[in-house]
Amino acid sequence: MKNPLRTPLKYKYFYAVPAIILLNVLVYIATKFYPQLSSYLGLSVAGTVGHGFWFEPVTYMFTHGSLTHILLNMLGLLFFGTAVERTLGSPEFCLLYFFCGIVGGLLSLLLYWVTGSYYSILIGASGAIYSVLLVYAVLFPRSIISIWGIIPVPAPLLIIIYTVIEIGSQFFTVSNVAHYAHLFGFALAWLYLLVRMGLNPITVWRNAWRK
Repeated sequence: MKNPLRTPLKYKYFYAVPAIILLNVLVYIATKFYPQLSSYLGLSVAGTVGHGFWFEPVTYMFTHGSLTHILLNMLGLLFFGTAVERTLGSPEFCLLYFFCGIVGGLLSLLLYWVTGSYYSILIGASGAIYSVLLVYAVLFPRSIISIWGIIPVPAPLLIIIYTVIEIGSQFFTVSNVAHYAHLFGFALAWLYLLVRMGLNPITVWRNAWRK
């Protein structure tokens, strides 16, 4: 009997990454004309639970606070998401992206509720994009990424560095960056790889760099 969690989706390629980027850009432009939109589209306990805005676990992923915020996120999605989408196919990529983004948002919402941060608003696609980064590093374990175009770093090592930075930033700095959402993105992508694809990132990386 087939495991439904392991049943692959039929491979199709319909440029999901450019479509997601375009939607992000359109929402960003809309929030510049109507700034109050961010409070409705962003994810918060007050909005989602208090006002019944149950669309927020999806819409927060398309809402960004600044040009730098959306530019960095969309560049990451373009460079790494395109490779992942071409490898997995658009349906599987969308399942990965929205599963990690939505569930990561719900986990962040639960964290806000538990800590009493009812009016904290989570925005941005960073959690979902961090998930894509991890999957990229597993699909292309020997890929070398140039930091600032000059420092070559293996993709798996870069993921480890990102994770350490996120953990350190969460516990030792005070900022408005949702580091927990990034960590949730990593954790959910790791779970997705194990359960959905039968891939253990540690095993893949160990085998790729053994020789």
